[in-house]
Amino acid sequence: QVQLVESGGGLVQPEGSLRLSCAASGRTFSTYTMGWFRQAPGKERAFVALINWNGGRTAYADSVKGRFTISRDNAKNTVYLQMSSLRPEDTAVYYCAADTTTWRTSKELFDYEYWGQGTQVTVSS
Repeated sequence: QVQLVESGGGLVQPEGSLRLSCAASGRTFSTYTMGWFRQAPGKERAFVALINWNGGRTAYADSVKGRFTISRDNAKNTVYLQMSSLRPEDTAVYYCAADTTTWRTSKELFDYEYWGQGTQVTVSS
């Protein structure tokens, strides 16, 4: 069983920055692909970013490329999402997720077995 706990959400003005963190339990975090997803009101949960087990591969949704950066610290069992140049349309609940299949780097929700409870990000002036 893997537990994921997100933190770092909040209210930020347009063009501002936030860094989300996701702390994972368990001794095999370093073997997981980790992803960030988000769900805006009235919309389906959608892929934002992923990072493979050693940080050697990342991928982003087109809507966040160049503005968001995903990273991980396996010694701390933590994955991060640095968000810059935030826009009102980035407002959503952000979730981190773990895919325990090490070789896979998927953008599909159904490939991720474990999910955090989510953290709210609101971009508004």
